[in-house]
Amino acid sequence: METEGLILVIGAGPVGLGMAKALAEAGIPFCVAEATDHVGGNWAHGVYTTAHIISSKRTTEYPDWPMPDDYPDFPSAAQMCAYYDAFADAHGLREHIRFESPVASVVPAGERWRVIFEGGAEETFKGVMVCNGHHWDRDMPAWTADYAGDVIHSKDYKEPEQLRGKRVLVLGGGNSGCDVASEAARVGASCDWSLRRGVWILPKTLFGSPSVELTRGWVPLFVSRLVLRILLAIRVGPFSAYRLPKPDHRIFDAHPTVNDEILHYLKHGRVTPRPGVTRVDGRTVEFADGRRAEYDLVVCATGYRVAFPFLPEGFVTVRGKCPELVAGFFVPHHRNLFIVGAYQVRYGVGPLIRPIGLLLARWVRLQDRIRAPLSRVLLRLGAKPPTSHLVDAHGTIRKLKWARRLDPLVRWTARRMRP
Repeated sequence: METEGLILVIGAGPVGLGMAKALAEAGIPFCVAEATDHVGGNWAHGVYTTAHIISSKRTTEYPDWPMPDDYPDFPSAAQMCAYYDAFADAHGLREHIRFESPVASVVPAGERWRVIFEGGAEETFKGVMVCNGHHWDRDMPAWTADYAGDVIHSKDYKEPEQLRGKRVLVLGGGNSGCDVASEAARVGASCDWSLRRGVWILPKTLFGSPSVELTRGWVPLFVSRLVLRILLAIRVGPFSAYRLPKPDHRIFDAHPTVNDEILHYLKHGRVTPRPGVTRVDGRTVEFADGRRAEYDLVVCATGYRVAFPFLPEGFVTVRGKCPELVAGFFVPHHRNLFIVGAYQVRYGVGPLIRPIGLLLARWVRLQDRIRAPLSRVLLRLGAKPPTSHLVDAHGTIRKLKWARRLDPLVRWTARRMRP
């Protein structure tokens, strides 16, 4: 198969599928490299069987492909897999996907890209869209290497039987941490929950609707924060009432934790809060308050590193969890290399994927008309990398609409630049 004129999409998860559909609609030749045997990304292979989305179906679905009416507000992992399967089949994407084709290396080859697959196969592509997600490179605390008991990352937690009858310690106050701690409260012998800092725990529903759907694009962020603080004070009360530390940041300054169960189990004594870990001795863990306890299993819901291991070292600078990408998509000074979905959305991701796909398909066409790398042109026009890995969905949608109108200005600027 001749590939030099193709765009390679890396990953057939929700973002990769959305980009593939946009390329197909624009008539741009492409293929998709998927490391596993299934579409759906993390939903197909990376979550526990009892997982449900924390946003809602209306804020997670593609705007041009609604989820079935009989889906609940918070679909399960199995329902999400069925949704992405149906999407791929309905739009003829599966025939473009190479399954079980992990990418080992992507390097420049003149104005094209040489891609080496695991196993040694090598092909050249016109461009590459990296949609490899950010829920796969486990971030583990250093002290777990010295712990004598069983340790897993939440990525490796699949079913409640892994917790049954065990003394469980869960690390981390994110969504996976709350889910695993709640599951351990049901089936484990005991569950302790270690938090290094306070987190905002938002209810999944307010006034009978998914709380994420109460956010409106025209409402300023400070107003949304104020309204949520008031509603939390009424619905939840102070976090100190649950023996939890007070959050040291504003709502939405970190990825929100959305969970209705964890506070219930804290109040019932089935989950015991603990501060951060300071040291370990065999199976015994010592916490910042000096208390010690022994566990059968430690589950690290400690997040993930943002990484692109197939790109040359130093190609993408990542500060904390924030990749420094021009306009949020481009590696500086390179043609037709896009990184999509590297940031986290303070909302459901669905409404963003469609407009991003339309814009990037347009930019692939635009790059064919100008000699300078589009990233350089956008830098000249003042585009900057995002300063946070958290993305405001409503504001980004507005920016994407404006960006689609910039073609004449981009071409005019490119003509005045050296290639």
